[in-house]
Amino acid sequence: MEAKKSLKTVAACALSVAMLFAGAACGTSDGSDDAASSDSGSKSSELTGYDVSSVQKDDDIAKLLPDYVTKDGKLTIGMDTSYAPAEFLAEDGKTPVGFDVDIAKALAQVFGLEADPETANFDSIIPSVGSKYDIGISSFTVTKERLEAVDFVSHFDAGSAWAVKKGNPNKIDTSDLCGKKVAVQTATMQETEANKIAKQCEADGKDKLEVISSKLQTDVTTNVVTGKADVFYADSPVAGYAIAQTDGQLEMLGKVEGVAPEGIVIKKGDSQMDEAVQKAVQKLIDDGTYLKILKYWGVEDGAIETSGINTPGAE
Repeated sequence: MEAKKSLKTVAACALSVAMLFAGAACGTSDGSDDAASSDSGSKSSELTGYDVSSVQKDDDIAKLLPDYVTKDGKLTIGMDTSYAPAEFLAEDGKTPVGFDVDIAKALAQVFGLEADPETANFDSIIPSVGSKYDIGISSFTVTKERLEAVDFVSHFDAGSAWAVKKGNPNKIDTSDLCGKKVAVQTATMQETEANKIAKQCEADGKDKLEVISSKLQTDVTTNVVTGKADVFYADSPVAGYAIAQTDGQLEMLGKVEGVAPEGIVIKKGDSQMDEAVQKAVQKLIDDGTYLKILKYWGVEDGAIETSGINTPGAE
């Protein structure tokens, strides 16, 4: 028990100091086995989550839910579970935990449903919401492009951050990354941005920027620790949490960039579900449950005060 409390305190302190804002844009995973077996993420599996069992059903909000959601008594949530501290796998290698998971469980409590978080490949979640999944909660930044495919209810503020070896021995300057090696997680907004920078280096006739893309953030972190990459670029809470797991081998470089809303994915045009989820999120914000969840994970700097529907935050 003391070991768990100690880990939570260390991770929370590292995040609070390292980040101005906490947030997540997206993640990806081919399967839960890889996510669970990565050694560099083993410490994070000790955290079990905030207990939301005391959250009561709200009948007025619950009755807003469409029949396709309530018919089986479950709230089925698609999520990529390789993205600590938002969503990852517990020590058993199969149980989803993280602040997004706790928020999903709390939403299910408000609806009077059983939470059913399911591990999924990141890229498969949006196309499957409304059919396989009732909602998707997996560190999605709300973008104009994604809003063409699905609806969003905002529930967090998101940013991106760079991390290097302690002391920045390679003298990395994020304003000039040409000739460097940048580690990113596959299918993230940070990968897209790194590739844009690489193309600009080529267009300017400068040294090549090598983008090293990995399917798991734990591998991204390891690439910098071992010197395979000079710097990694990731969502700010993910970067802060990863740094906390390396026992001082890494540090944040500069400030958090591009803070934007993160949202819960809902089937496009399902105004009934949009309203139900927005009201449920706002209820959790207003009664304090939401902030308690974020504080448990040390990411309260990303808290919002008002949840919105289809509010874009990034291009």
